[in-house]
Amino acid sequence: MREEVDWDKAARASLLLKAVSCWRKNSDSWFAHAYERLPETVRVNPLSGDQEWLEDWLKSLDCEPIEWFNGVGSAWTMPFPRGKAEGDVKSALAALHETGRLTRQEAVSMLPVLALDPKPGEYILDLCASPGSKTSQIAEHLNDSGVVVANEIVRGRVNLLVSNMQRHRSRSNIIVNHDARHFPKVPEFGYDRILVDAPCTGTGTTRKNPDVWSRWKPSGGRSMQKLQIDILSRATKLVKSGGRVVYSTCSLDPIENEAVVAEVLRNDSSLKLISAQDLIPKLLASEGMTQWPVLSDECSIVQNEQEEDRFLSPSEKEIIDALPLCMRVWNDESTAGGFFLAVIEKKSSVETEANTLVNRELTEDEAPVDNEDVPQPISSDTRTILEEELGALPDDLWVRGKKVLLSTAEAHEIWSSERSRRGGRTRIPGRRWRPLKVVYLGLEAIHLRRGEFERVVGSAAKKFADIIEKGRTEVPSEVIDSLLSGDEPEPTSLSSKLASERGNFLLVDESDGTTIPVWIGGRVSLMMRTAEVHVLRLMRDIIVNQEE
Repeated sequence: MREEVDWDKAARASLLLKAVSCWRKNSDSWFAHAYERLPETVRVNPLSGDQEWLEDWLKSLDCEPIEWFNGVGSAWTMPFPRGKAEGDVKSALAALHETGRLTRQEAVSMLPVLALDPKPGEYILDLCASPGSKTSQIAEHLNDSGVVVANEIVRGRVNLLVSNMQRHRSRSNIIVNHDARHFPKVPEFGYDRILVDAPCTGTGTTRKNPDVWSRWKPSGGRSMQKLQIDILSRATKLVKSGGRVVYSTCSLDPIENEAVVAEVLRNDSSLKLISAQDLIPKLLASEGMTQWPVLSDECSIVQNEQEEDRFLSPSEKEIIDALPLCMRVWNDESTAGGFFLAVIEKKSSVETEANTLVNRELTEDEAPVDNEDVPQPISSDTRTILEEELGALPDDLWVRGKKVLLSTAEAHEIWSSERSRRGGRTRIPGRRWRPLKVVYLGLEAIHLRRGEFERVVGSAAKKFADIIEKGRTEVPSEVIDSLLSGDEPEPTSLSSKLASERGNFLLVDESDGTTIPVWIGGRVSLMMRTAEVHVLRLMRDIIVNQEE
């Protein structure tokens, strides 16, 4: 109780509250909605194939759909604060998140991808991607086609990004490790859409990060702004003519928001703002600001002549007219967190930056090669080995170490495309990733052992059951239920087809398509993680109860 009283005093005495009073008229209304704990919000993954029963489960808990969410799948508000699920709901929620069927994500964090509006088959770049909630949302829009190149500069956070995309079980991701300010122009034909969810001071996150009240100072936004401008500027160079860039922050500070957008527009006449509100029409939000003060660290207004132009309100009429097309999400309007959104399009008459001054072309032997641990297309020998076990396989398979990864045709197009270097003076043949620093891609699908087939990975079992001709057997529902309950029957008791088999198999429920990987030896053993078993039991219990 003592901590809550101290925290409340810190919030009321904070520089942030003083700053908000300079940014809008009714700061008291904002403050009244700026500290209550956020509710738990989740996004349903339509790629899992389990959307219908999962939404029924959410409804049974009195969850409410988020009305303004207009993306693929669905998004829900749960009837308890963030992180406060209890009992069976807590364990189910954890298992559903771990198996990729649900993504726990703050509601306003879903907005940038709704504004980006990716389409199946497109090339998307997520420049500041970790931990990956927005990347996975993009992948859901792509519907296992196209590609989302997910970038993160910090190597430790790259590992988190890989983990979360493997949890999500989508196949359209390529995970890379670059400084977003200097992201290489690969592929040279550019991206259809780019998301810049920029690093920021987080002043809109007080409902989940109360330490913002005590640590934020106006100088924080000014120190971040150059980085934000540089990242957004690079995105506008990488996007195709007619393409879209979405810039977002979880900050309320106009120095990190409208001032960044104004500076990028000022420096590039090929860009235009379009209305963010039109793209998410049901969300209650405010227009972007056109005028703002520059504040000292005591929150007094600094005279304009003392500050750099990039911090100041714009004087150009075209920029002043455009900035209201940005979207500001205040806590008291959205009953969620604070957020900022700007949607920029490159005019379709403008050619995408291209390197055309080629003085010579490198031969295949001269071209730089990828590191050994980078995913590479599967060899014909490995494909032959796998197809002997599983039958015909899709084209979009890659190998990284002992893992076979399932990706998309667009990922292969990036790998095979030519690129240039040294200001366009040298042309490098394709069939490599470099200079793109690829860490991982696609969906982990098959494990190899000493170059031979070992097993289909459990997270890919459902997708592979619809692809492969061998290594799968349909069985009655009772068999699936028995294995999920922990039984390890003899093969002869399951199917005459399995009596003489040994090794990894996929068992498919003949009534509803539920797929489980098993190992057949003296007995039949389930090859699944505990979370997956938990979810399948939950799903089947819900379906049985509905039928009764």
